[in-house]
Amino acid sequence: MANNTGSDTRAEHGDGLISFGRKALSSEAFLGLFREGMSLLEETADYLDGPGRDDSRDLSRVGSLSYAAESMKLTTRLMQMASWLLLHRAVNDGEMTHKQAAREKAKVKLQDVGGAEQSSGFDELPEALRGLIARSVHLQERIQKLDAQIYGGEPDVPMQAENPLRDQLDRLSAAFGATQQRD
Repeated sequence: MANNTGSDTRAEHGDGLISFGRKALSSEAFLGLFREGMSLLEETADYLDGPGRDDSRDLSRVGSLSYAAESMKLTTRLMQMASWLLLHRAVNDGEMTHKQAAREKAKVKLQDVGGAEQSSGFDELPEALRGLIARSVHLQERIQKLDAQIYGGEPDVPMQAENPLRDQLDRLSAAFGATQQRD
């Protein structure tokens, strides 16, 4: 008896190769990744709308600026990942084909939104926020690897670029620091 699953996969690619990335999308591992991503998104929203607001009130000016910037980057990263996960769940559920998903995937950017550990005031951030950031970066790396397996090539990660927010935060820090020194 022939195994239709392997031949179907080879036919999809037209190159005789099996895409382990595509197979992974229909596995329990993907469902776990999906649940983890959606849970992290919900946990982050709950934190930022609740305890995070209280935590941010106790920060210095530099810490507050860092909190605002890092929470924005965190939510952006999570929304990108959620879009990717939902898109591929739609493929699993038969709502889209792989070809449609590949076209829509072009709208979802999985690149890094800036290194948090390098920004001014990162050390002042509440431990809970730093934990959410670390978990989101780790999840993003896993999704990028899966994306590269599915679509080929390297993960969609740009070269280590200068963070545009860092320059602004450093300028504000310098301005406020200079003002505080004069007083």
